[in-house]
Amino acid sequence: MGAVVFIGIVGTATNALILYAFVASKQHKKHALVFNQNALDLFSCVFLAITYTMKLCNVHLSGSLGHWLCLMLLNNNLLRIGLIGSIVNLAAVTVERYLRVVHGAWSKIKLRNWMIYSAVAFSWLSATVYNTAVSFTTSSVIDGVCYWSVTWESRVATLVHGIWSLTSFYLIMVLLFLLCYWRILVTIRRQASVMSGYAGPGPSNAQVQSNKMQSSVSKTMILVCAFFAISWMPLNLYYCLVFLPTNLTFLVDIYNAFLFISFLYFCTNPFIYAFKFDPVKEVLLRLIPRKKTTQQANENVQDVGAQPVSKRTDK
Repeated sequence: MGAVVFIGIVGTATNALILYAFVASKQHKKHALVFNQNALDLFSCVFLAITYTMKLCNVHLSGSLGHWLCLMLLNNNLLRIGLIGSIVNLAAVTVERYLRVVHGAWSKIKLRNWMIYSAVAFSWLSATVYNTAVSFTTSSVIDGVCYWSVTWESRVATLVHGIWSLTSFYLIMVLLFLLCYWRILVTIRRQASVMSGYAGPGPSNAQVQSNKMQSSVSKTMILVCAFFAISWMPLNLYYCLVFLPTNLTFLVDIYNAFLFISFLYFCTNPFIYAFKFDPVKEVLLRLIPRKKTTQQANENVQDVGAQPVSKRTDK
């Protein structure tokens, strides 16, 4: 659990830095869904660190305070709100990227800002309603310990919810990513070949910059989606083997190992934004101190200023 707390702390710091870079580069309004994706990852990292720090303390739960600590925190409720909201928002980003790149002319006319902001609100609201309903009805404090997802009405209910959760929040998402980003990459390559084939003046500089930005955002989100699919695959497969009618027993060590791999998703996303999303990368590069460059520039200025003086002395 200590490693998970470390991931939460590092993820909180790096995601907060990327959020600052979004605001500083004024991209948080131009790419509201991408900004919201990072905000949800930050929310998840904060409660990842808090939740697992509380679990390391082995607090004995009692009374109404212990009951609410279990329902809101120790059963990963707030953490999973950020996680599920991140998945829903990732699907919204994918659809938005698809419309802007593949159906650019249509999206300029039909895709409004209120639609984007509605998708942002829906990612938070849907995750809160769904996860709170599940957590509140299936969590319980037993002998001072919080247990999550144990008080299901029947084995069938557990199985149905597990299949639905796996299908909705992983399999459908991966299929959506594959279909949409495959079309996006094909369209970007076709646009690049058309632009390179112009013999005359070609497209305007504004159009070139717009296409470059669309390509940068799309490639960034392709990496984010790919890492989501890879990092959450082991845990989802393990859930299938455990909860489906098999003879496999639940092993805590294996579960914790796969959980650790899954949580790396929150911690590594900021590095993808830092290296692939150009406006964010430029802001982060400006934060790096460059003392040697400054000294060299001052020395060059002094050398240039000293030349006319020497000429006057010779005369």
